[in-house]
Amino acid sequence: MDDQTLPPQHQDERPGREGEMTPPPVYYSESYQPAGKLKGKVAIITGADSGIGRAVAVYYAKEGANVVLVYLEEHDDARVAMQEVERAGARVLLYAGDISDNEQCQRVISDTMQKFGSIDILVNNAGEQHPQTSLEDISDEQWEQTFQTNIVAMFRLTKAALPHMKAGSCIINTASVTAYKGNPLLVDYSASKGAIVSFTRSSSIQLAERGIRVNGVAPGPIWTPLIPSTFDEETVKTFGADTPLQRPGQPCELGPAYVYLACDDSSYMTGQVLHINGGSVING
Repeated sequence: MDDQTLPPQHQDERPGREGEMTPPPVYYSESYQPAGKLKGKVAIITGADSGIGRAVAVYYAKEGANVVLVYLEEHDDARVAMQEVERAGARVLLYAGDISDNEQCQRVISDTMQKFGSIDILVNNAGEQHPQTSLEDISDEQWEQTFQTNIVAMFRLTKAALPHMKAGSCIINTASVTAYKGNPLLVDYSASKGAIVSFTRSSSIQLAERGIRVNGVAPGPIWTPLIPSTFDEETVKTFGADTPLQRPGQPCELGPAYVYLACDDSSYMTGQVLHINGGSVING
């Protein structure tokens, strides 16, 4: 097929395993030139075992940051991510747990402070999605779970981290192109991502007087374990074909944007969202 972008594949377990993907995602581009832009910083990244989170962790490590890798339960993927970060010369803290639980959020922060003594960057990236062809098929349980993971956990972890963040710190939230375009199969996911955009804008205004910047990234179709574990083989086969660039993006193509938002290059930027989506113009 002319619009085929990937081999057909599906994983039965969510949120998916990187080791079962064909081809595997690309997490770092060797053409990237690190410049020590995050030297000595401490970054907490959720959903960091694979996908966008892992790419961000590797790029941050290359730029000199120490990294806290927060993930749900994908231990094998998390160990690989830890090894890649350590190879870049960074110190690492692994934390497995469900951050929609407020107590887990508190432990992430306390463990980070105990190991590193500071928090300079918080990347709220963890998310989940559950396609449904009809609104009536979205159960109350699914709706609540999607919001718990995608926005409630973000609020709780940010709230727990803020007392330890000083002027010059930053928060980066992963939204989605679906927050702006919508998606008929992902109504609850798109709604939760819209909430992230509003949370980013509102909190950026409130935190500006404290010198803490808040920005976001709204990815388009990116090749991560979430995709084959969410969609069927036919959908995966043409994933990303409907973008102007006619392909899915790789996690490595987002890493530099998260570096930009975390370093002093973006010192006059807050309350904004970067759109890395293969060319879709969303006017948002």
